[in-house]
Amino acid sequence: MPQLKYIKMPRLLKNFFFITGGAFVLWVAFLDKTNLMYQYQFSAEESKLEAQKAFFISEIKKTKEEQQELLSSPEKLEKFAREKYYMKKDNEDLFILTPPPAAK
Repeated sequence: MPQLKYIKMPRLLKNFFFITGGAFVLWVAFLDKTNLMYQYQFSAEESKLEAQKAFFISEIKKTKEEQQELLSSPEKLEKFAREKYYMKKDNEDLFILTPPPAAK
């Protein structure tokens, strides 16, 4: 009968605390509901939402400045209404010129 050879395992792999810690790390990294992939996706979504928040805050600031400017004088309000909403006075004719569509 041939002799069986024993493979010598390092002491670290026999340690109960090392095995338990390794199992915990595997569980948290891959098997848990909030694993590493979920955390990465959540972080990417959070940064995207933060960028949107900054954009909308700047847009709100610009809009408030425009509102203050328009409400400060009737001439500016009239100019805005004529340019944006094509409003006119009773004794005026309004002609709207649009560029022709681009040829394909």
